Amino acid sequence: MKKVLFIITFYSLMGCSQKQKADLLVYHATIYTVDAEFSTAEALAIKDGKIVAVGKTADLEKVYDFREKLDGEGKFIYPGFIDAHAHFVSYGLSLQRVDLTGTGSWDEVIEKVKTFTAGQSDKEGWITGRGWDQNDWTEKQFPTNEKLNELFPDRPVLLRRVDGHAAIANQKALDLAGIKAGDTLTGGEIEEQEGTLTGLLIDNAVGLVAAKIPDATEEQFKQALQAAEKNCFAVGLTTIDDCGLSFGSVDQILSLQGKGALKMRLYVMLSDDKQNYDYLEKKGMIKTDRLNVRSIKVYADGALGSRGASLLEPYSDKPGWLGFLLSAQTHFDSVAGTISKKGWQMCTHAIGDSGNRTMLNIYAKYLKGKNDLRWRIEHAQVVNENDFGLFGAHSIIPSVQPTHATSDMYWAGDRLGPVRVKGAYAYKQLLQQNGWIPLGTDFPVEDISTFKTFYAAVVRKDAKGWPADGYQAENALSREETLRGMTIWAAKANFEENEKGSLEKGKFADFIILDSDIMKEAPEKLLAVKVLKTFLGGEKVYEKK
Repeated sequence: MKKVLFIITFYSLMGCSQKQKADLLVYHATIYTVDAEFSTAEALAIKDGKIVAVGKTADLEKVYDFREKLDGEGKFIYPGFIDAHAHFVSYGLSLQRVDLTGTGSWDEVIEKVKTFTAGQSDKEGWITGRGWDQNDWTEKQFPTNEKLNELFPDRPVLLRRVDGHAAIANQKALDLAGIKAGDTLTGGEIEEQEGTLTGLLIDNAVGLVAAKIPDATEEQFKQALQAAEKNCFAVGLTTIDDCGLSFGSVDQILSLQGKGALKMRLYVMLSDDKQNYDYLEKKGMIKTDRLNVRSIKVYADGALGSRGASLLEPYSDKPGWLGFLLSAQTHFDSVAGTISKKGWQMCTHAIGDSGNRTMLNIYAKYLKGKNDLRWRIEHAQVVNENDFGLFGAHSIIPSVQPTHATSDMYWAGDRLGPVRVKGAYAYKQLLQQNGWIPLGTDFPVEDISTFKTFYAAVVRKDAKGWPADGYQAENALSREETLRGMTIWAAKANFEENEKGSLEKGKFADFIILDSDIMKEAPEKLLAVKVLKTFLGGEKVYEKK
């Protein structure tokens, strides 16, 4: 009898020892894997920050011995969201400035600035802010700087419009930048009335003043990015494309990530600047688990809201005005030639139909048909009906932001007219060109909310449910297309589809737990969905209190 018990015990122990070790079992949940079949599962096995198996709980427990287990409590798990176009560093720094989003008038902007400065300990430094939009005001005219000059005669002030393509500067700031009445520049405007500067700066003119603002200190930079990632984790973001940074910011990010002080995964596009080209050529493409640098961000034109977008025909609400390109076409061609030779990725901000046509044709010159270089047009906001085919013909990726449609729909028709506006925010039509499309927010131009992105793409309405039938609803995306655009297609736009964007074996265990199923939730309830937990590489980085 003892011999029989020994044999049973021996083989039982042998069976246990044959189980593989794993760190975490996530079970009792509906898991949207976003794999090729768009399949669902009930459990995930995780080891060393990566997924080792997906399937049924009982099957995984037969194979693995788990150090920890997480009960999903019947909730809904998705791959971590990827924002394919945002400004992460800028957003973090903006949390240290005056927030002017949602202001209903220039007077309200002034009051917010006064309140902000009253609470500052430093009464001498620059006053900066962002977020105002004259299109949201009763009087939709651009403001002028008289009140800022009166309130802050000795402190420089720069208040950027929500899209960053226009700003109001007070006289002190203009003086520091050496701007005088009568000055002109390529790709920008310095407004004046009767020979007097109004403080309004458009596109490249904004940079003349912004260049005088001191850089954030190392500690300020760290605090800004840590505040940014905290907010981003709370909305389920686990990777963010930061569109347009300097090499200095990249070095700071590398340092913070190396010290464990910054966890967010970032896909960084370097700004179109010679020093950044030199940096990328010297360092080579940078690829770690948390940072990917291989692309250059170029600006073709400005924004539609400030009438800086370059159009083929004049603005419907400003006769004779076409907007403008921010650089000569020869510059864009030269950049494309350089990037093509280096094997980097080119990503170009293009808003107007002329801006898009210019860049699509330059891209086509170097791409020469179907390819896998994944050159991107960021925004692809207004496209002429004759130009959509260029995206598909040359495998050019339109990277779009669904909330732009629902933010701009109130006045886009005024700028473009009833015919031309049909080629704007045409996400379904753009999706059809290559069969996939990455989605983002462009925060802090828009809210960081991932659910606003999802809602705007699928429902094409604002938070109040307007318009009743959706804005140009023929270009709404399905829920599956939208989720793919926020996960696997966004990863693909970054050349990262083999390591993230879906919950499959071998990929990073970046996932989120939601309180509701966004694939089935009623449209009017989508904006109320909450992230309960966010995991990055199997580590919990956010939990709703």
